[in-house]
Amino acid sequence: MNCFSDYSRYYDLLYKDKDYAGEARYVDRLIRKHCPGAKSILNLGCGTGRHDFELMKLGYQVAGMDLSAEMLAMAAKRLADMHSDPASAALRFLQGDIRTARLGETFDVVVSLFHVMSYQTTNDDLQAAFATAKAHVAPGGLFLFDCWYGPAVLSDPPAVRVKRLEDDVMEILRIAEPEVNCNANTVAVHYQVLITEKATGRVDSLSETHTMRYLFMPEMAGYHAGNGFSMAQVEEWLTGKEPGNDTWGVCFVGKAG
Repeated sequence: MNCFSDYSRYYDLLYKDKDYAGEARYVDRLIRKHCPGAKSILNLGCGTGRHDFELMKLGYQVAGMDLSAEMLAMAAKRLADMHSDPASAALRFLQGDIRTARLGETFDVVVSLFHVMSYQTTNDDLQAAFATAKAHVAPGGLFLFDCWYGPAVLSDPPAVRVKRLEDDVMEILRIAEPEVNCNANTVAVHYQVLITEKATGRVDSLSETHTMRYLFMPEMAGYHAGNGFSMAQVEEWLTGKEPGNDTWGVCFVGKAG
């Protein structure tokens, strides 16, 4: 399940162009629409905590959970660096498996962002993640997540992608080669990453496979209902458009009964 042990070293650089602040504002708008009094958030699969810091800035008390110790170490360092900021008291990070963790507390909102739910590749994994969300959301609260959307994956199959990035220390070349398994509703994305250290010219490499499940509206309706959530809103991630065959990322907002 934890496929980020090596990848985590370069994660923030690989996604330095991702608009975490804009995505947090989008999540905030959905929360204000469906649960306007919400103050606390649990983020299942928080990674290096980039969304959590932005949600904290918007006034939420945030707990970020992730399975990867390497990712959490990066999040904790960033939090420690802002120890003089009083707002940092509203943010904490903890290690846990989103399929099994039980914190013994509830939150106004549970989120799971950047396709974490698509990493739950079996029915048992999905059910377990939904059960974790249900165990931690207060009555009337929300479970909000985004995922890969099945109709788009099938109508516009993933292709090989190459990404190049650099900072003052290193240059990164990442090649992503997808392999679709239609019978399992999954895409195995094989990553080859080449890292060049600028000062020495040394080249390092790593290979990892991230298997993602693409999800469909009817099955999500079943998982919501089976875990005591009503589907309050379903839309294209960030745009708010109705999902269609060209919608790779969909946001589901479930409301707890």
